[in-house]
Parts: sequence; structure tokens; C-alpha cells
Amino acid sequence: MLAMKEVSAGGVVYRRLDGRIEIQLIRDRFGRITLAKGKMEPGETYEETALREIEEETGIRGRIVAPIERVTYSYTGRDNETVDKEVHYFLVEAVSGTLRAQEGEIGAVGWHPPEEAWRLQREMGYDNNDRVLAGAFRLLGIGVEGVD
Repeated sequence: MLAMKEVSAGGVVYRRLDGRIEIQLIRDRFGRITLAKGKMEPGETYEETALREIEEETGIRGRIVAPIERVTYSYTGRDNETVDKEVHYFLVEAVSGTLRAQEGEIGAVGWHPPEEAWRLQREMGYDNNDRVLAGAFRLLGIGVEGVD
């Protein structure tokens, strides 16, 4: 049986506050730490999808700074079918909006110093997001212990 393909986009959102960088993390409905992302809609670019999903899930409007990377993985869908997932991640600077978690979709959203964001990702995040967050840190010039 052929696997279904699903394409999503999202990002590592950051802001500068009083000369410091803070990283946005989401707690999903399973209690895990993750990044804002979601499925592409017809006619959207990866960048448009990432910005729309970030705003829908977190209330924050952003601007794309740079691509980080494309992550691929498979999971078992609702009807026991295999879904091949491809997610395009971008570094996104927060420009406006009010932080709020999308009801029913995510449990919580918050801003964290880079060291805390990395610790939360390592302790409670999905393994395939380690490279994404590390890539964002490299682009931002952030050095955090334990990040390659």
C-alpha cells in the first residue's frame, strides 16, 4: 500500500527583549515540547504556511529570516495508514501580536531564554526537533552548552 504524503511548514520563532533573545516553544496536546507548524493549504508557499500556522497557533505574526532545514519522518495515521511527513522549518522573527495558545490545538506557548529552551527541548521535545533548534541557534549566533 502506498504511503500518504503530508507537507507542513513552521518555524523557530524568536524575539529580542532588552538586548536578549527569547525562543518560543509550544507544549502540544500530548504534553511534549515542540515548534509551531502545520499543514500546507493549496496555493501556499512553505513560507506562507509557516507564518500562517505560527500566527494561528501562537497569536504571533512574524517574518521569515532564513530557512533552517527540512525534516522528514513517518507516522501511523488515523486509519492505520502510513503517512510520510515532510516539514519545512524557518527561523522567524516575531514582529507583532499577542502571545496566546490556540484552543484545542496546543496546551501552552511561552518565551524562553535559549539555555532553557534547549533544556526543555532535550527533556520534553521530539528528537527530530533537536537539529532544527540547533540550526536556529547557529543562525542567531547563540552558543548554548550541548548544542553542536
